[in-house]
Amino acid sequence: MSDAVLFDARPDGIAVITLNRPERRNCLDKDIRAGLFAAWDRFEHDPSLRIAILTGAGSKAFCAGGDLAEMVETRMAEPPRDMFPLPYDTIELSKPTIAAVNGAAFAGGWMIAQACDLCVASTTATFAVTEVKVGRSSPWAAPLIHMIPQRIMMEILLTGDPVTARRAYEIGLVNRLAEPDDLLDTALELAGKILAGAPLSVRAARETVMLATEMSRSAALEAARHAASRAYRSADAQEGPAAFAEKRKPRWTGR
Repeated sequence: MSDAVLFDARPDGIAVITLNRPERRNCLDKDIRAGLFAAWDRFEHDPSLRIAILTGAGSKAFCAGGDLAEMVETRMAEPPRDMFPLPYDTIELSKPTIAAVNGAAFAGGWMIAQACDLCVASTTATFAVTEVKVGRSSPWAAPLIHMIPQRIMMEILLTGDPVTARRAYEIGLVNRLAEPDDLLDTALELAGKILAGAPLSVRAARETVMLATEMSRSAALEAARHAASRAYRSADAQEGPAAFAEKRKPRWTGR
């Protein structure tokens, strides 16, 4: 993995992935893309890591989007389907992710923040889907309809104007707001709350949310029951009630 993307595998099971080209506003150039593909692959296949936080270096930008200079140089029309490393889309992940947005998340920056399960934002962060301003398009924004109201989504995509972190929080795009110096700690605190849950239960819970966004009510209920079966049959399903009864912290095994 190059220094364009930093990977910190913490002993508590949290991976902190940092886009590390602040002088280029952490844009999604070739090095960043390659580094992200490698980082997500490492996260998914390391059994000691249970949750990842994605953030950007510097204070100005989380990620300013695609590399426009590259697009001009290559005369890029429609981007290849596998060009960008998107969790749960072009990247297969079975673990939860948190975007810690430290500055501008524009175009592709919004795209990768949106792809994460949860989002914590600095009070100085801004979000924008700017493609209409540069003659591009944003098909990746389609799942946004499950996160924010239709008319708000329509305005954001049609105008390309940025929204503040406060506004993003108000419309439900952001889970937590934090002062700039507290951003990573806030994301780590949220990750810690997830880590406190039984691993198989957390996985089933995440699958339930995603199934509910893609299916009818009855189909989602049936699929969610199937997704929960492994958690119900696990040793952790016995450990949790036992720990509660004995007034102690549960000792999860993930089995």
